[in-house]
Amino acid sequence: MQYILKAPGLINTTIALPASKSISNRALMIQALAGGSIFPTNLSDCDDTRVIFDALRDMPEVIDIKAAGTAMRFMTAYLAVTEGRHVLTGTERMKHRPIGVLVDALRQLGAHIDYVGEEGFPPLRIEGRPLDGGYVEVPGDISSQFISALLMIGPVLKNGLELKMRDGIISRSYIDMTRFIMMSYGAEVDWTDIDTIRVEPKPYEERAFLIENDWSASSYWYEMLLLNNQPDSEIRLTGLADSSRQGDSSVRYIFSLLGIKTTFDEADEFTPTTITLKCNRRPLPKLEYNFVNSPDLAQTFVVGCALRGIPFRFTGLATLKIKETDRIEAMKREMRKLGYVIRSNDGNELEWDGQRCLADPEPVIDTYEDHRMAMAFAPAALCLPHLRINDPQVVSKSYPRFWEHLRQAGFQIEEG
Repeated sequence: MQYILKAPGLINTTIALPASKSISNRALMIQALAGGSIFPTNLSDCDDTRVIFDALRDMPEVIDIKAAGTAMRFMTAYLAVTEGRHVLTGTERMKHRPIGVLVDALRQLGAHIDYVGEEGFPPLRIEGRPLDGGYVEVPGDISSQFISALLMIGPVLKNGLELKMRDGIISRSYIDMTRFIMMSYGAEVDWTDIDTIRVEPKPYEERAFLIENDWSASSYWYEMLLLNNQPDSEIRLTGLADSSRQGDSSVRYIFSLLGIKTTFDEADEFTPTTITLKCNRRPLPKLEYNFVNSPDLAQTFVVGCALRGIPFRFTGLATLKIKETDRIEAMKREMRKLGYVIRSNDGNELEWDGQRCLADPEPVIDTYEDHRMAMAFAPAALCLPHLRINDPQVVSKSYPRFWEHLRQAGFQIEEG
């Protein structure tokens, strides 16, 4: 399938953002470890959350989490401490996403996990059983989902968990979000050093839990306002908290550098409310930013800055190579179609110095089974008439109503 996008002029809309996938997935796992009789409120309806929900409900012998990397990591740890025998598998791409660091750490804690195929990669055969826990070290410069998976099982380990992260820590904000949600369910978990977290062997308590909406999803609406040329355009986004634990809430600060103002409706800083976005565009000679704590925002800023003519240098992108696709290479390839030469000097950064190349006359964006490729490029239709996007259905991984919401905002979308 292919979508052809035609953007509106003025944008004036209120969008009910999806619930946070990151919070939903963590809350589901913790609730299952707590007993599983109370479900969180405002649970995400995206693919990634649905596969976790179905797996926890049905617990089949073979659990196929499809393309959900979060589910693969979280379920690996969960199954290791849950009585039963299971094979955990996914898509062909998932079978090439490394998981050895997590498996090694769980084995050190006593887990019984075997590789079905290639060493270090899914599928996994897991025989769950109670684990003693204790001390374990992992590299800190890996996906925070590995670390979160370990932390969440900490309270059910006989001796708790002491987790040391060496070689620096990336996506620390996601680790802190996991810690916050664990504490909301009664866990005792805290930093004991700059690189070490201790989880006490204190069982979770079942509690009601409200999931706020997704700051990551808001980034595409910020991008639309940046690329829209109508000064009276205004976008309102619901269900976001000022003091959110989501790492991607930093999106409002970064976009403020580009002239997008965020105003919160009256509420205390911890209560989800509606925000209003307005643009007071200002010239910026260059944007430099380290996305080590919010790498999922990088694609949005690559497209937005380039199309607005703002050179950039974005670092802290090491984890992008092991996402749904190699996002570093995918961004370079697709941006070249639009006439932008994006460089990656060490494979962990993306930089544009203003250099242009000959653009495809009718660019067609490939999405590589990656939801964020589709959503980051969709706002480009505000600058590129009749932009085409292949396999647009990939947005269901995190934002199933994305195209419906674009239509609500005035975009015309046709099937090609």
